Amino acid sequence: QVQLVESGGGLVQAGGSLRLSCADSGRTFSYLAMGWFRQAPGKEREFVGGISRSGGATYYADSVKGRFTISRDNAKNTVYLQMNSLKPEDSAVYYCAAAQGGRYFEASSYDYWGPGTQVTVSS
Repeated sequence: QVQLVESGGGLVQAGGSLRLSCADSGRTFSYLAMGWFRQAPGKEREFVGGISRSGGATYYADSVKGRFTISRDNAKNTVYLQMNSLKPEDSAVYYCAAAQGGRYFEASSYDYWGPGTQVTVSS
């Protein structure tokens, strides 16, 4: 059973950094591709980044490329999202998700979702 829980969200000033973590309590973490999505009020959920099972491949939305870094530690069943140079438009609820296959960019590819963690960037 895959159970994802995000942590690390909070309030930060523009230009600051946060690191989000997502832990899986199941036993199949290393077999799952992982992704991060975000949803701001009144907007659709959007892809932020994805990482392959081994961690050897990563993918990013253009809006975060060069500022955000996704990584994973399969020994700890955890995926991370390091967010630097944060902007007010990065404010959203951030979700991690796990996929058995499919396209990283598409939310419909993901089978399991965490409850989300709020990130607020003040100007």
